Amino acid sequence: MTTAPDSLRARLHFIELGSPDPQRLANFYAELFDAPVIQEGEHFVLRDADRAVVFREGPEKSLLGAGFQVENPDVIAPLHARLAAQGVEVRSLAPTSLYEPGAIGFHDPDGSWLQYGVATAAPAPRTGLPGRLQHVVLGSTNAAQMIDFHNQVVGLRVSDRVVSEEGELRTAFLRTDDEHHSFAVFQTSNNRLDHHCYESSGWGDLKDWGDRLAARHIKVEWGPGRHGPGNNLFLFFYDPDGNFIEISAELEVVPQGKPTGEWPHAERTLNSWGRGFLRT
Repeated sequence: MTTAPDSLRARLHFIELGSPDPQRLANFYAELFDAPVIQEGEHFVLRDADRAVVFREGPEKSLLGAGFQVENPDVIAPLHARLAAQGVEVRSLAPTSLYEPGAIGFHDPDGSWLQYGVATAAPAPRTGLPGRLQHVVLGSTNAAQMIDFHNQVVGLRVSDRVVSEEGELRTAFLRTDDEHHSFAVFQTSNNRLDHHCYESSGWGDLKDWGDRLAARHIKVEWGPGRHGPGNNLFLFFYDPDGNFIEISAELEVVPQGKPTGEWPHAERTLNSWGRGFLRT
């Protein structure tokens, strides 16, 4: 199988979180980000110029879907063709508040529902702290298969791989544009949402985010620190459902033609400043 062409350029547009109480979870994110939430039928949509998050009734800590916005709508037809050639069922999506006509959706090998299309204009500017929805990370019982699918069929590029001493692939970070990753997969004991991340504008923002969390009695669970792959600063905390949220800064921009990097599966890879959070 050949790797998909370099023409696929996209950014993470939205994630859809399942929750036993989606309105409660939506209210938490609205207050956290100072962002508006509207109700659309039985689900809730938070959206401003920096992020879009959908909240729908479902299992706690579940990712019901994720969508990417493409720079050029002409990449959709070739993506559809690559997926269909591999026997993947592709659905043409009706226009929504998030996508213009022409978007498509499909399931990856782990059953995650993914969408690609042209985003509609954001209805509101960002008013809170900087934090652009930037990447989503999944845990998978078959990370190698997932990574091959998203690389070779969908067309994402592998920026860095993390391997064990025995040579087993543990993690891969994949990019849809020049940013180090907008999607990543960890080898884990079950298929799950690992975390989702919001990119800020610099180190000072992480301090402001720490103060904002403290004022709301939200504990920082990991960080501040610096990742090896991506070289970005980070701090992590949980939402009320237990979803792991990352605030990041200084994420690496990958030069064109840079070869895929390889890192050891070790604490220092995940946090060059201290304790790592090794997935199992």
